[in-house]
Parts: sequence; C-alpha cells; structure tokens
Amino acid sequence: MKITRLHVGPRMSEVAIHNQVVYLAGQVAEDPSQDVAGQTQQVLAAIDRLLAEAGSDKQHLLQVTVFLKSIADFPAMNAVWDKWVVAGQTPPRATVEAGLARSEYLVEIKVIAAQI
Repeated sequence: MKITRLHVGPRMSEVAIHNQVVYLAGQVAEDPSQDVAGQTQQVLAAIDRLLAEAGSDKQHLLQVTVFLKSIADFPAMNAVWDKWVVAGQTPPRATVEAGLARSEYLVEIKVIAAQI
C-alpha cells in the first residue's frame, strides 16, 4: 500500500495521496487579518495550488468540510464559494461552526478529491 505525502511536517502533512484519492489537511488563511470573504478566497487559492500539485483540481472534489468560527459568516463564505466551485461539479459538503486553532481564523476548509 503506497501513500504519498506532500509538505510533511513534524505534526502533519498538507497532502496525503492513496489509491488516486487526495486528502488535504484543513486549510486556513495565510493573512488572517482579512474578513471571512478574504480568508475564504485565500483558503480556496491554497486548495487550488495543493490539488494541482497532487494531480487534481476542484472539478474532482469528492467531499468538502467547511469550519466557520461563526455560522453568521455562512452567507459571506458561500458568496466566495459559489464563485469558485464548478457548476455541475459541486461536491457533497458540510459546514459547521467550530472553535478554530487560532482566534483570528474565521474559516478552515478540508477537502478530499480524486486524482485526474
């Protein structure tokens, strides 16, 4: 059983690939000083980069989990999401309110995708 890991750190890897399935760690904004829309844009850009590196893209999403610091940010996050996601290729998705690792993070997104 081969597992490929990308961006391996002492605590976690950013990506694991097994049986042509790509698992991304939860992604957060690099600049958490922005509002939820700005953070969501940053997170989705990071997801695009990591998926490309792993041989996938947003058209091949299998499952997505969105964690919001406040569920009140759901409409603002969705406005960015709706512009990013591929029509007709929308993945199963769950969105939950959660305490995130740092107080300035407003959104974290975790995805599973198929390799192309």
